[in-house]
Amino acid sequence: MALSGMRGLSVFISDIRNCSNKEQERLRVDKELGNIRTRFKNEKGLTPYEKKKYVWKMLYIYMLGYDVDFGHMEAVSLISAPKYPEKQVGYIVTSSLLNENHEFLRLAINTVRNDIIGRNETFQCLALTLVGNIGGKEFAESLAPDVKKLLISSSCRPLVRKKAALCLLRLFRKNPDVVNVDRWSDRMAQLLDERDLGVLTSCMSLLVALVSHDHDSYWSCLPKCVRTLERLARSQDIPQEYTYYGIPSPWLQVKTMRVLQYFPTIEDPNTRRSLFEVLQRILKGTEVVKNINKNNASHAVLFEALALIMHLDAEREMMSYSVALLGKFIAVREPNIRYLGLENMTRMLMVSDVHDSIKRHQAQIITSLKDPDISIRRRALDLLYGMCDVSNAKTIVEELLRYLGTADFAMREELSLKAAILAEKFAPDLSWYVDVILQLIDKAGDFVSDDIWFRVVQFVTNNEDLQPYAALKAREYLDKPAIHETMVKVSAYVLGEYSHLLARRPGCSPQEIFRIIHEKLPTVSTSTIPILLSTYAKILMHSQPPDTELQKQIWAIFSKYESCIDVEIQQRAVEYFALSRKGAALMDILAEMPKFPERESSLIKKAEDAEADTAEQSAIKLRAQQHTSSALAVMDQCPANGTPPVNQLGLVKVPGASNVNHNSGDQQANGSLNVVDPQPTGPSSDVLGDLLSPLAIEGPPGQPEHGFVSGLEGAPNAEDALAIEPVGEHMNSVEPIGNIAERFHALCLKDSGVLYEDPNVQIGIKAEWRAHQGRFVLFLGNKNTGPLVSVQALILPPSHLKSELSLVPETIPPRAQVQCPLEVSNLCASRDVAVLDFSYRSGTSVVVNVKLRLPAVLNKFLQPIPVSAEEFFPQWRSLSGPPLKVQEVVRGVRPMSLMEMASLLNSYHLMVCPGLDPNPNNLVASTTFFSESTRAMLCLVRIETDPADRTQLRMTVASGDPTLTFELKEFIKEQLVSIPTAFQAPAPQPPQPPPTSPPPSTSSDPGALLAGLL
Repeated sequence: MALSGMRGLSVFISDIRNCSNKEQERLRVDKELGNIRTRFKNEKGLTPYEKKKYVWKMLYIYMLGYDVDFGHMEAVSLISAPKYPEKQVGYIVTSSLLNENHEFLRLAINTVRNDIIGRNETFQCLALTLVGNIGGKEFAESLAPDVKKLLISSSCRPLVRKKAALCLLRLFRKNPDVVNVDRWSDRMAQLLDERDLGVLTSCMSLLVALVSHDHDSYWSCLPKCVRTLERLARSQDIPQEYTYYGIPSPWLQVKTMRVLQYFPTIEDPNTRRSLFEVLQRILKGTEVVKNINKNNASHAVLFEALALIMHLDAEREMMSYSVALLGKFIAVREPNIRYLGLENMTRMLMVSDVHDSIKRHQAQIITSLKDPDISIRRRALDLLYGMCDVSNAKTIVEELLRYLGTADFAMREELSLKAAILAEKFAPDLSWYVDVILQLIDKAGDFVSDDIWFRVVQFVTNNEDLQPYAALKAREYLDKPAIHETMVKVSAYVLGEYSHLLARRPGCSPQEIFRIIHEKLPTVSTSTIPILLSTYAKILMHSQPPDTELQKQIWAIFSKYESCIDVEIQQRAVEYFALSRKGAALMDILAEMPKFPERESSLIKKAEDAEADTAEQSAIKLRAQQHTSSALAVMDQCPANGTPPVNQLGLVKVPGASNVNHNSGDQQANGSLNVVDPQPTGPSSDVLGDLLSPLAIEGPPGQPEHGFVSGLEGAPNAEDALAIEPVGEHMNSVEPIGNIAERFHALCLKDSGVLYEDPNVQIGIKAEWRAHQGRFVLFLGNKNTGPLVSVQALILPPSHLKSELSLVPETIPPRAQVQCPLEVSNLCASRDVAVLDFSYRSGTSVVVNVKLRLPAVLNKFLQPIPVSAEEFFPQWRSLSGPPLKVQEVVRGVRPMSLMEMASLLNSYHLMVCPGLDPNPNNLVASTTFFSESTRAMLCLVRIETDPADRTQLRMTVASGDPTLTFELKEFIKEQLVSIPTAFQAPAPQPPQPPPTSPPPSTSSDPGALLAGLL
């Protein structure tokens, strides 16, 4: 900001700097703002110099943090001034004070365009800078073509073309749907032949944005990017001003290699060979020197080269050399270089061939755990966690346990979690795993989550050979004078279940076990007391016939806590006291816990949720997305419905209809290993009553509720009423109880209820929805006195839903229930529904197979939102015309009052906003739709009714996504036209001759099954 000749501005700045406190500064600013406001009211008397001076003062006041809510028009008017000083002030102040939505900017568009297409290069640079800084949609629509012409113009100086490239980059990033870059691949290829490195660097930045959006259109640019790298690597024709500490244009090198990472591969052998020669030159030419600036530049180029090497799956020799080079970096004294070396070695773990090379540096990585810099210690921990496998797990976990005692408190929780996961995944034997977890709890109890000791209890319960060893270790830890409360919990649980296995050992009698556990009771919190009470009851059960003295002591404890204020403790004390009086029957009542069904490790899931990507966003992630397999993602194979080995904790992804392998014959029947334990219930006829208590009140659906309308289909027919679609040639010998279609429609409006019921099984659902994600719990209840066998469940999702079903046990015990979590995620708008393919066999009967629609329908992903008139009308006007706003006259509407229609819309999460439409016969509703593609998308609906004819109406739906607009319109139309009535059984039909068409396909393609169903 040049102050020459502006004495008033200099005096004002001096006054501000001389203020002794904030109050004096505010008074001086208010005085100056009042003076400026007064002078602007008489604008005709202002000279260009005075206007320029006052606008500079406004900018300075704005920079001090004060609001400047006037004078914007004067600043914009300076843009059209003929002289450079006034025009410069106008452009600078306008770009600083006004945002892209300010209405005054529209007044300047023509002036800015005239400067861009003019011949004055200085004015062109000012205009391009303003457009790039603001980057609004109106600027993009009006000025992007002119900016493109400047970029490709051969008559413009490099300075203007550089600014044009960066301006176009900003417009494209801000408004990719407005800036038309179709058929620009040839233009970009020509721009890459530019000899001026400034223009070339700016164009390369633009190319990075273009290929990240659509790399398929820019294959012609790939060889030229490689030639650019060759030119830079050989220092050919590089001006001195673009050489930074002896490195030719490091910024251009980094951008060029970043572009290459967006292409899946390089197929041309000559281009690939030339590129690898350049990369080899970069690897061998990078050294650690004393000059920090040179180190920063050379390492920026080196690490981008390493990312490109990993992306291209280079030869093993080059990969090994890269690891060796990083090994040198993690041993130097400079902490920044050590950090970068550890971070990039962690990235190298993505390449499977270099794991052995990385293991050679294990000792140095472990040494980095003791580095004074916590960021280096974190990177070392991440690297050790990633490089661990069966061969080195024991060494790494033992090192982590040794480090745990001296680690910072900020790292102990992450350290404990990762040590527990490694011990679980790579344990040579389960006794070692138990030792590791107990040491973790002993050394860092405050930082060990409940999930860790829950997991060790599961392993001990499921492995009989491990139970005596675990009980003995728990007994040893209880001998310590001071242990953490988490150790008390796990020791009490294990000894309560398995202390009888140690009865013959000295000091392990029931009296001794009770005494040593009871000594810890005064030191624990309220949440641990229920576990200790359960342990006392178990010890009493194992000491049958009862020891009178032990029995009296335990009864006294139960009596003491019968009046406890904590409900959980009181209930346990009362129930255990009553149960313990049943004598020998106590053995059956408090029998040993059954084995847990295998499930997904909650520890691994927790680590994935908490893991942060510390590396900067690069094309490595894009490469991972491009190479995602379309097959089933199975970490550990296990037989369908079988119990996998203990260490098999894999997650099975249930495929969508768009990515099923049609030729695969071994499709997983059930989902991930995440099952809630089957718990036997009492001899109730409704085995789901305990968990679905509202169902007992509702009973089987009969007549629809008032205002209840259709979920998805038209008038019910026989197949729709059963919601069952036969596949192949099989007959179900079991008839369902109740109307399945009505059950489905009811669940479309509420989140819990019975989905299906027959004489053998009852399937209930509880669901909760958050944004675009939903979580079902399927309750599978066996109503028989005999077990249900050959139980299988498979989710057949449509292409717009992503689902993940837990493993369903092959057998459901008599009068028991199992809970199977099901996660769904909505990818885009669609009215298609997912299907549950469920089959079982009861006794010696034939297999019963049903296909049930799941209520993961469109309205479940809607969230009602109130909209005021100030919000509604700008949104409504901005969504102009198809396909974002569609209108249709709907005929055949069931006659209903306006109040009934409003209630109907509200039941489907469409909030009716009264008072927005001046016509009292019209309705306006708003909602927010959530999906992965649209995130939160506002949807607006207007329904115009005719009081004289309630069977027709005109409906208008608007949103920012064409697919969503169409699907929501059709969804609402279905609800208005198709109203379900009480189901009536169809009249008996005479037997029909068999069809002459070929039998239905038995393909396992969910898409084909859905097509047959819907």
